[in-house]
Amino acid sequence: MDRNGKRIQPPPALRLCTRVNGEIRQDVNTGTMIYDIPYIISELSKGMVLKAGTIIATGTPSGVGYGFSPQKYLKPGDIVESEIEGIGILRNEVK
Repeated sequence: MDRNGKRIQPPPALRLCTRVNGEIRQDVNTGTMIYDIPYIISELSKGMVLKAGTIIATGTPSGVGYGFSPQKYLKPGDIVESEIEGIGILRNEVK
């Protein structure tokens, strides 16, 4: 469900944006994933039991600090915002 209570239709093609102190570091769309979520769940289920609350990490798009020249690592006080279109923003301060 999105933040308005509307069901997100599969396959989701949602904008994902990550900002550090307001600077956009990642700006991608879930529609560009190599494997879709049902496929990933199916493959994982062949080798393990997925229980309610299991977190599945699907990788990361370009824009991580290691890939910059010079490299840009997070430091205390940085504000990281991760936004998914239609769902909302998760905002955290690095401690």
